[in-house]
Amino acid sequence: MNFRMRRRALRTGTAVGLSTLLALTATACGDDGSGTGGDKGDEGSGKGTITFWDNNTAVRRDVWMEIIRDFEKKNPDIKVKYVGIPAENVQSKYDTAIQGGGLPDVGGVGTAMLATLTAQNALEPVADRLATSSLNDKLNAKFVDSVKAAGGSSELYTIPTSANNGVLYYRTDLFDKAGLDAPTTWSKFFDAAGKLTDSGKNRFGYTIRGGEGSIAQALDVMYGQSGITSFWDGDNEKTTVNDPKNVAALEKYAALYKKATPSADVNNDFTKMVSQWDSGTIGMLNHNLGSYAGHVKALGADTFKGLPNPTGDDGTRVQVSNPVDGLGLFKASKNKTAAWKFIEFAASHSENSKWNESAGQIPANTDAAKDAWVQKAEPTRLAAEALESGSTKIVQLPYYLPDWNTISKADNEANFQKVLLGKQSAKDFLDTMADQLNKAQDDWKQQAN
Repeated sequence: MNFRMRRRALRTGTAVGLSTLLALTATACGDDGSGTGGDKGDEGSGKGTITFWDNNTAVRRDVWMEIIRDFEKKNPDIKVKYVGIPAENVQSKYDTAIQGGGLPDVGGVGTAMLATLTAQNALEPVADRLATSSLNDKLNAKFVDSVKAAGGSSELYTIPTSANNGVLYYRTDLFDKAGLDAPTTWSKFFDAAGKLTDSGKNRFGYTIRGGEGSIAQALDVMYGQSGITSFWDGDNEKTTVNDPKNVAALEKYAALYKKATPSADVNNDFTKMVSQWDSGTIGMLNHNLGSYAGHVKALGADTFKGLPNPTGDDGTRVQVSNPVDGLGLFKASKNKTAAWKFIEFAASHSENSKWNESAGQIPANTDAAKDAWVQKAEPTRLAAEALESGSTKIVQLPYYLPDWNTISKADNEANFQKVLLGKQSAKDFLDTMADQLNKAQDDWKQQAN
């Protein structure tokens, strides 16, 4: 679906969407809820009740409730109404509320969904508020740049709170037993994947993500190997995703399937992949910082480590941009003054540190990133150092494209499974994706003009 078609679809809506909206408005926001996308809202009194939507309630509810208690203690004239939404449902909840009313005052907004919300005029630009805030110059500049890029303009539409960097987890006990070096380079990674595999004993060097969420991981491994540092060509018109170097990289990655991975991996989503690695018979896993605590619980902290993406043999590290999470101020809010106070508080040193320690992610607040827990959580520390060192090259994924989520998920996950199964070539798979991306980029440029 291109940009214009999506806008028409969002304007039109459906009866089902409306009924969902009415239920959501009645139960979640009540009289304190905001209006529709495009509603200008109001600064309000700075007192009263505001509504906050958590965009990943399944795993972060407890820490948010603690932050809300801290905020209400410091601001007794403001009450925060917490609404938890599972991550897989949050985009549809926002879209429904934008069309019919019931938007929150503040909501969790990651860069992967930012373009859709800004295209519908739902978010308030916050750069001017930030400039006069205690947060000014206290936010990671790369995170801020990623948020601006994801919004498709120079405007800042959310306050970044964290980044969930990609990690290569590896079993130090299995590596030591096999006499293998840590997989710090791609050459060492592929060598270890083969040498740690003994399929007869149900032992494998790697577990690959073949099901839901597979495309982002495949892109990370592709660009990491190829060393290509831009998602678009010099004219910003054609994607590099099907560059011959990326095709060769995907071929090598996909060839691990069933040779150095379990055959069940073709259907692996996040949960299955992590569970399989935590069983203790697999050498390596690509995931992100969010699963670190679970690995410690399952395996013990002394049996594994987590590294940033491997480097090329020349020492260059390339990785695709990971979504930056943040807090958005919704334009329709009738109490923006109070809502902004909550955003400032949640992104402050102590509260941002508290949230990220719970999540195991990289704090956006630069003071929080220096806290002791970051130094003790090795994968988080190494990821933060890699991002700050200047030696890591980031390939910015086009989150600003309204069709990005569809192209990188629904349109191509089944095709990637065909690549793993040998039913489609890596070149045909990437050529198809490139055609979709180039069309989406052209549509976006035309709309922008």
